[in-house]
Amino acid sequence: MLAMTVADGKLIADTVPDPEAGPEEVLIEVAAAGVNRADLLQVAGHYPPPAGAPAWPGLEVSGTIVAVGGEENAALVGTEVCALLSGGGYAELVAVDAGLVLPKPEGVDLVDAAALPEVAATVHSNLGYLIGPRSPERPPRVLVHGGSGGIGTFAIQYVHRLVGAEVWTTARSEFAEELKALGAERVLDYRSEDFSAELQAAGGAKAILDVVGAAYFEDNLKALDTDGRLVVIGLQQGRTAEIDLGRLLSKRHTVAGTTLRARPLEQRRSILAELFEHVWPALDDGLVKPVVTTRVPLTDADEAHRVMGAGGHLGKIVLTTA
Repeated sequence: MLAMTVADGKLIADTVPDPEAGPEEVLIEVAAAGVNRADLLQVAGHYPPPAGAPAWPGLEVSGTIVAVGGEENAALVGTEVCALLSGGGYAELVAVDAGLVLPKPEGVDLVDAAALPEVAATVHSNLGYLIGPRSPERPPRVLVHGGSGGIGTFAIQYVHRLVGAEVWTTARSEFAEELKALGAERVLDYRSEDFSAELQAAGGAKAILDVVGAAYFEDNLKALDTDGRLVVIGLQQGRTAEIDLGRLLSKRHTVAGTTLRARPLEQRRSILAELFEHVWPALDDGLVKPVVTTRVPLTDADEAHRVMGAGGHLGKIVLTTA
């Protein structure tokens, strides 16, 4: 099969052996693969794949199940699905644990479905406590940084439509109308507006989802309301920051940092099971949708990485095998 392997910091179209489905796995013929910032880091040599994962990038795919490794999954052959991977999505075939596979939502095109698993699992695993019986109370306001990106465009819809909270976001002002259409109450241009001051004036945020890291850390804590929670899921602008423990104590803040790829298999299975229960109905109905604005052939994956690395695009980039 064809796969986009890594050589000297570049993606190269290469022929590699077809994967085979293990006893608890299914084999997916890939229609599309989502592009994530972690893929760029892996190609640059900063985010090696975990043990057992293919050497080439790709954390999420969509496609059709063409074979299974165990009779208990035989009925799945021919099903259109999307899947969360530890790596190897930039290829024509992938073998993946059956517990990390979800049916393609009825309201989503098969190619666009490749944009769902990684972002939906990331958002739900970090903000899912705000919905359903686990929620202590509906938060009045949630801040999502990087609103124009793949995670941001999904998180805005999630907070607005599933949590039912007011959602603020940081993004370039040229995307303001699109993000407001997704449910953002306020779009703050990070180049010219002080999100922390604006939020403090409005009463603060109960939750902040942050992809930026150290550069925003102090301002994030200032922007949090009492009993607020900051979740750091990315380090785009630094990994080391100082913390005012006095503010942390007096305002009873919670600060968490999470990744998805390195979680144990059972945790990832549990996250996808919760996604199917709490989020997939909204995707089936079209209430929530992936925002895919750029489709690139798999063999042009380097160009897709260049576009993502340059920034300034809206939503997700997907690689297509057709």
